[in-house]
Amino acid sequence: MNTIDQKRSLGILQRSESEKKFQLSRYAPSDPLLPFIKHYWIINWDLEGHAPHFQDVVPNPCVNLVIEDHQSGIYGVASQMYTKKIEGKGRVFGIKFQPGGFYPFLNSPLSGLTDQALSIQAVFGTEAIAYEQQLRLAADPAGMIELTEAFLLRHLPQPDESITLVNQIILRIHEDQELTKVEQLCETFDINKRKLQRLFSQYVGITPKWVIKLYRLQNAAEAIDKSTHYDSLKLSAELGYYDQSHFIKDFKSIIGKTPDEYAKRQAL
Repeated sequence: MNTIDQKRSLGILQRSESEKKFQLSRYAPSDPLLPFIKHYWIINWDLEGHAPHFQDVVPNPCVNLVIEDHQSGIYGVASQMYTKKIEGKGRVFGIKFQPGGFYPFLNSPLSGLTDQALSIQAVFGTEAIAYEQQLRLAADPAGMIELTEAFLLRHLPQPDESITLVNQIILRIHEDQELTKVEQLCETFDINKRKLQRLFSQYVGITPKWVIKLYRLQNAAEAIDKSTHYDSLKLSAELGYYDQSHFIKDFKSIIGKTPDEYAKRQAL
């Protein structure tokens, strides 16, 4: 069982504050599942006797299968920031699929699952009931992941080259901060714009333009979280915004606050 980089926020806002409220661990899948699964994640918390914690999250372009008390399910890509209430004492186990990696399990365009949820049984059948019951009884991460791997391998789809292409495109968006337009993706990957949009509608659930925007603003929030001397003008330029007002508007549309308001909250 291999852990993966725990330091990246991956959309969890104000990570230094959240670390005081809950513990997040991520684990890599086995090789046969790598084309489909990004990682497994487990959150544990004990806030008994304390006020609830409200955790803001900027979405990633990934489907998540989540097992928790009273609300397990498969959650499509969220198009906006969302807030998760954490209270009492508990544990949540999740499977984060690769961008596009859930499509072969569903065999239906992921655009229909955006901002929506499905029951686990709706996709994996009645076997999912026993899997969920066994996972809740597992004592440690190793046992949870062993059960999950066995379950997923029984439902392993055929290889799909389109998933590989989608992952390559999204990795490029994530890593290249100078990439700000869909046309740049089309040129880099030699793909027609309409074909790229259809590919993302089917395999990801949101447009490539929206993925670019999400990652830029996720990077912006993470930079503010880590900064002791926040400079809005400098940050907007580093993210490829030539108009600071455009950066502020985009940031507020996703995060719900202007960069300055977010930075002030971080300083509290």
